[in-house]
Amino acid sequence: MNYILLIINILFLVSGQMLWKTGMSQIGPWGAGTLIDVIKSPYIIGGGMIYVFATVLWLYILTKMPFSIAYPFQSLAYVLGVFIGFAIFKETVTPTQWAGAAVIVFGVYLIAR
Repeated sequence: MNYILLIINILFLVSGQMLWKTGMSQIGPWGAGTLIDVIKSPYIIGGGMIYVFATVLWLYILTKMPFSIAYPFQSLAYVLGVFIGFAIFKETVTPTQWAGAAVIVFGVYLIAR
């Protein structure tokens, strides 16, 4: 059950980042009114709300798992970020970046064993 909660937490973190990326893409270049646009953006607000929930869940996870396992497990958010960048945001991901993501997954596997 603890690992399921960790996965849910990771999904929340990445979802919040996706909303922030979407919101900031719609706002465009930084200028005089950017801060107001950020504060008013439903994507930025939604991402922040998800982050609050993810933080509360993280605090609960910390009471249930060793920090030395839970914290490195969250690096899977980086791996998911690579996939999301490629699949949703149509970003170019180099073979070296894919290899780096694979190394992270292998490292998490070793830690979780």
